[in-house]
Amino acid sequence: MSARFDHVVQHVVAAGHRLEYFWTRERRDREPVLIFLHEGLGSAALWRDFPAQLAGATGLPGLVYSRYGHGASDVLEGDRDVTYMHDEALVSLPELRSELALDDVILVGHSDGASIALIHAAAADWPVRSVILEAPHVVVEDLTIASIEDAAKAYMNSTLAERIARHHADGAKTFFGWNRVWLNPAFRSWSIEEYLPNVRCPALVVQGTDDEYGTLLQVDRIVERCSGPVETCVLADCRHAPHRDHPETVLGRMTEFIGQNLQPIVRTEVSA
Repeated sequence: MSARFDHVVQHVVAAGHRLEYFWTRERRDREPVLIFLHEGLGSAALWRDFPAQLAGATGLPGLVYSRYGHGASDVLEGDRDVTYMHDEALVSLPELRSELALDDVILVGHSDGASIALIHAAAADWPVRSVILEAPHVVVEDLTIASIEDAAKAYMNSTLAERIARHHADGAKTFFGWNRVWLNPAFRSWSIEEYLPNVRCPALVVQGTDDEYGTLLQVDRIVERCSGPVETCVLADCRHAPHRDHPETVLGRMTEFIGQNLQPIVRTEVSA
């Protein structure tokens, strides 16, 4: 689980912002692509080696990018709106897919990235073969808010600010862009439950029982309300990043799920 790889960072403009991205390997013909959607304080680099490992295990290429305000992508200007995940799923990700001709994809989302994957798949403007949802949010829980409040204290009173600064062009703007929107009173009623019945592609939900940002309520809502088949992988002794806490188990389960859903995709008209 310690494979290293060299990658070439490139840039693409989506929703008016310059985003960094890299491939785990070159895409051949029109083969399916794994698109990795990082967590709320994540970036392309913070996935570390996991995209290369999953791409190698499945035999598919992976596209890894940093959203606006993260990593080496454009620095965030101003506060985020409570609709920022909707904006990413419905505007930025479609434009990125259009620019890079990503017509056949499997979305691998972690935390905020998993929520973005659900919204994007539900919109059905672009075909999605399947989604992998690691520690997703579909509603805001008290536990989530409490942990985000704790993160704000840690940022001011520990080495957290220093650690975040190492991975983002402007660590303070990245942190507070995420922290403030989640602590905005208007965000307390945020929910994407209305999108779930329109998620018709296969889904795998990976959740830790000790996740400090969400409970099994998130898993239950997805299982109950998505129209497509949903598989779950609930891991004990596991916090908010299952692919880091239980890398071999998560890699194996994701690889199996992807392999089961590599039948030809049902294509719909793609909007440019």
